Amino acid sequence: MSLEVIIGNNQQATEIPESWLTALESVAHEAARLALENAVEDDSPLSHLATLEVALVDDVTSDQVHRDFMDIEGPTDVITFHHGEIVIGAEVAERQAAEYGEPLPREILRYFVHGLLHLAGHEDGEPVERAAMEVAQETIITQLWTPALRERFSL
Repeated sequence: MSLEVIIGNNQQATEIPESWLTALESVAHEAARLALENAVEDDSPLSHLATLEVALVDDVTSDQVHRDFMDIEGPTDVITFHHGEIVIGAEVAERQAAEYGEPLPREILRYFVHGLLHLAGHEDGEPVERAAMEVAQETIITQLWTPALRERFSL
């Protein structure tokens, strides 16, 4: 898979060191490969992408994107566009990480994988779909969240 991955921190509300973006980029291709292995359709958008853009945003931006594109009020964890953009709510990740006792970089990785799975054809609107997606998501995160990756996130 020849996929260019661009990850940008487009917010200042949550501290995201540059090294975390580099660490996320280091596993992006493996994450995309694993998402494709778990694709629910052979011809998923992910299988056709040349570029994937990931933007970490604050609550204000997340809320605006959520309203503009999904007609839902409030910030959210991740919004995925089939043209190859994943918008991650950094402040949402920070709150969820604290609530679940997870390291923030692992929560951001979870949202990244979640977005990739949407691009691989997964949906989470119905309970059965959501359950299948969560199994695939957590399996991929377990595979990626190695001691070497944790070290890259300086944990």
